[in-house]
Amino acid sequence: MTASRILAIDQGTTNTKVLLMGSDGAVVAHASRPVETTFPQPGWVEQDARGIWRTVVDAIDECLARAGGTQPDAIAVTNQRESVLVWDRRTGVPAGPVVVWQCRRTAEACDRLRAEGRASLVTARTGLTIDPLFSATKARWLLDRIPDGHARAAAGDLRVGTIDSWIVWNLTGRAVHACDATNASRTQLYSLASGQWDPDLLDLFGIPAAALPDIRPSSGVIAQTTACGTLAAGVPVAAMIGDSHAALFGHAAFEPGAVKATYGTGSSLMTPVPVRTDVAGLSSTVAWALPGPVTLALEGNITDTGGAVEWVGRLLGADEPGRHVATLAVTVPHGSGTYLVPAFAGLGAPHWDARARAIVCGLTRGSGPAQLARAAIDSIAYQIGDVFAVMIDAIGSATPVLLADGGASRNDDLMQFQADIIGAPIVRDASTDLSARGAAWMAGLATGVWRTLDDLRALPRSVDRFEPRMSAAARTPLITGWREAVARARMVVEV
Repeated sequence: MTASRILAIDQGTTNTKVLLMGSDGAVVAHASRPVETTFPQPGWVEQDARGIWRTVVDAIDECLARAGGTQPDAIAVTNQRESVLVWDRRTGVPAGPVVVWQCRRTAEACDRLRAEGRASLVTARTGLTIDPLFSATKARWLLDRIPDGHARAAAGDLRVGTIDSWIVWNLTGRAVHACDATNASRTQLYSLASGQWDPDLLDLFGIPAAALPDIRPSSGVIAQTTACGTLAAGVPVAAMIGDSHAALFGHAAFEPGAVKATYGTGSSLMTPVPVRTDVAGLSSTVAWALPGPVTLALEGNITDTGGAVEWVGRLLGADEPGRHVATLAVTVPHGSGTYLVPAFAGLGAPHWDARARAIVCGLTRGSGPAQLARAAIDSIAYQIGDVFAVMIDAIGSATPVLLADGGASRNDDLMQFQADIIGAPIVRDASTDLSARGAAWMAGLATGVWRTLDDLRALPRSVDRFEPRMSAAARTPLITGWREAVARARMVVEV
């Protein structure tokens, strides 16, 4: 079949966005809904699965209404990754919260696995370091707290899944329990070599195979919808892909050598690679799974970037935290000497130090809200710069460029400082919906809207380019100060 309009559902950490895309790649209509997040204990981050599904339905209804009631010809799903939930197969009722990717409640379980010498097995099979970011220990935590959880999961009465599987299960009227290879590759239960759930890892983490979703390609018709809200029955669900992977695809960064950064609550840098490439501080993962061989990638995950800006804004009592911090920051020059290391839940790539803690250093009697705002914005550029340096060294790019997308990439001041700190151009896509675009492209490939990657490359896209202006002499002391601040954040004093 040939589809003409694709509905892309982008279920993120802070909001759910839905857009309708035409065959020319243009967005016909758009809607979004905020997602509520709770923090029941220090380091714990939760969401409500039924609340997430309501945001999906509401955003679909609004998007279709804005398009004049037009029904889509295909659906794509992209999602926050690593977040995991468990639900009852018969009733569809969640058996606990969604444990969000940022949540650190399983830090002690990860420590035990490392102490038992399990890290080498996990990394060899999955490409990932043992860390609470990933789904497996979260899923085990949930099953441990459900009455007869493990027995019910082994009997197939409980479903364990990432957010993509929860959305597709609901879209298809509870008919299909599936996830795609990108989301599977973030669970620590998936073998990069076999492309399947790994029996040894299932045993290690205590997750019954019967509870897990089927692993599907990122692009391909999975099932048909049932009617929900104003969405009609019988629409093919034709793509599933994690949001960071979808953003890379949405940049048309199909070939090795391209590096993108998605600026969100946290940030992800990713580059496709021709073969698995293990690099200290980075993860090996699936980029996407089109028909044919799976494309692999290197990734660096940063836990708090935009989240740190929101934290500073709330600390300052702002009604619109992000906007307030951005406005304050430009009143102070870069290099004011104040550094914020936002290790609120430890540090991710390239350090992977769960014991690091957030600090602010370089304060003086003259410091105030503006200096703190400047430090928060700049911490994004410094953290991405750290990962970018490792990634460029790994792929050996002689002419590096960083492709940028995500909410914070709209900040021109940040983008210029990012170019200055990495000493390389930033190319920012004008679209604010790269993940949704990439997922829609995947669905379009599956349904005949576009037939080749060259068809996608030919679609019109608008970008902004930021060239580095800072000299190496000016850049070096700034980076040195940042690295000293990171070293302080990682310093643990035993009492």
